[in-house]
This record gives sequence, structure tokens and C-alpha cells, in this order.
Amino acid sequence: METRQLWIESVGEIIVARMRGEMSEATLVEAHQRVLSIASETGHDKVIYDALELQPPSIDLIVMQQQLLASEPGSMRLRRALVVPNTRLAYLARLAFGEGEHRVFYNDLAAAFSWLQQSGRGAGA
Repeated sequence: METRQLWIESVGEIIVARMRGEMSEATLVEAHQRVLSIASETGHDKVIYDALELQPPSIDLIVMQQQLLASEPGSMRLRRALVVPNTRLAYLARLAFGEGEHRVFYNDLAAAFSWLQQSGRGAGA
């Protein structure tokens, strides 16, 4: 039985990527490509990664995420809020998103949305 483990959508001016369960390489690449596609289509540059139900990924996936971020076009500057349930995922998120503008939030989607909305910087700003 296959369960859906990835939802990515634009909510207002924020791209929301919800991930749950065990992440595979294919799912990681799909998530990254869909976030970039939505950002390109809409001009939105703020992203929330909701990892509250995500299992801790392997180090290989952490390195792969770093490579995906490094391969983003220079004109693509996204501000990312990473919402995690515990310190282990927070540490792994900081490793995976070490470059770029991001912040980790513990179990607090509302604070993540607020932080992203505080930014005066935007695609149209």
C-alpha cells in the first residue's frame, strides 16, 4: 500500500512543502524540482518545509540536498523555514540547508509563517 508522502503547494505568497515518512532520493529530487518550479512560475521566494512527520533521513540524502541547493540558479534565492519535531531532525536540517537563508523551527508552523512574512524582501520588492 503506497501512501502519499509529499505535498507541495502555494499558500498565499508562501510555498509549503509537507513531507512525511521515509524520504527517498527520488522523493527528495521531486520535492526540490517542484519547489523550484512553483517559485519560478509564481515569483514567490519563501518556502516552508514541514518535516513534522518525516523520519530522519540518511547522511546520503543530506549530502544530496546540499548538492541540489548548490545547483540552484544564482537568480533563485529562496528564504526557507524548516519545521521539525525534534533536535535530531533540526541538526540534520541545518546540515542539509547549511548554505542560504533559512531558519529551523521546533513544532511551530505559525512561527515559521510569521518569520517568512516578516521579510520585506520578496520577488516583487
